[in-house]
Amino acid sequence: MVPLETLNQIRERFQFLEAKMAGGAEAHEIAELSREYAELKPVVGEIEAYTAMLEARGEAEAMLDDVEMKGLAEEELQSLKEAIPEAEQKLRIALLPKDAADARPAIIEIRPGTGGEEAALFAGDLLRMYQRYAEAKGWRFSVIELAETELGGIKEVVANVSGDGVFARLKFESGVHRVQRVPQTESGGRIHTSAATVAVLPEAEEVDIDIPAQDIRIDTMRASGAGGQHVNTTDSAVRITHIPSGIVVTSSEKSQHQNRAIAMAHLRAKLYDMERQRAAEERAADRKSQVGSGDRSERIRTYNFPQGRMTDHRIGLTLYKLGEVIAGDLDETIDALIAADQAERLAEQGL
Repeated sequence: MVPLETLNQIRERFQFLEAKMAGGAEAHEIAELSREYAELKPVVGEIEAYTAMLEARGEAEAMLDDVEMKGLAEEELQSLKEAIPEAEQKLRIALLPKDAADARPAIIEIRPGTGGEEAALFAGDLLRMYQRYAEAKGWRFSVIELAETELGGIKEVVANVSGDGVFARLKFESGVHRVQRVPQTESGGRIHTSAATVAVLPEAEEVDIDIPAQDIRIDTMRASGAGGQHVNTTDSAVRITHIPSGIVVTSSEKSQHQNRAIAMAHLRAKLYDMERQRAAEERAADRKSQVGSGDRSERIRTYNFPQGRMTDHRIGLTLYKLGEVIAGDLDETIDALIAADQAERLAEQGL
């Protein structure tokens, strides 16, 4: 059972924030107060629902001594016996420490791995899968950088996804995605295994990552598309090199000013992700996370076309609906990954 003293402290803090925002907050305090208020609001909602059930149980137990009300009280207690554990579990999940990046937009990077042209074609399938999923969620999906092969596969793609709770839903997609199927380039009908890597980075703000001007080198170049065909004839594409880390990012839109902003946002995201990875590695020194390790070299999922099967190896989930998954129906898989991560963190927190 969650200590009632802890719940009362959270409610008191929420009421303080509410009063402060309604009356005495300074202008410079509003943003921080609003952020904390928004984070606590769903938690307080779960607290109210849970404590209301506990009060109802107490009232029903008090009615058991009343002969006329006993039957109604027993019926109410039976209903609460089933509802309270569910409400308590929802409350425990709401009390888990929040990932500060969960509400942020995300940057997705997809690159082919082993498998040659077939791996590049599979990388294109993954791009379309995430595009369709974003469309179904009402998110905005923008391709930042795209390099294609002559057969329509992808050498590399970087995309920005923005909307409500994007990173929270997509962060478990990072890792190696493996495909088993007969490639378009295979004339003998043999099944091949290929792979592509996916990296999902939370978008960083300027306040998160300070990048001194002397730490970067900015080069302009002529933008080009698939097959070397020029997109335009001006030196508008931008390549930014972060000298301390060696990270290189590019953007090839028509506006050089826009390209600088896009490339800097991508660089900030990569540096911010490096900091998050470093913190995660320190936490992992004590335990190995089943779901959220974020290891980009970890094989996380297999898409088996002959059997119509998708398997997520981290949680042992297998779905025989590969066509729907590749078409962007990812909610069942993502919900299962989030539930597994929550269960693990609840065990760690002792909640």
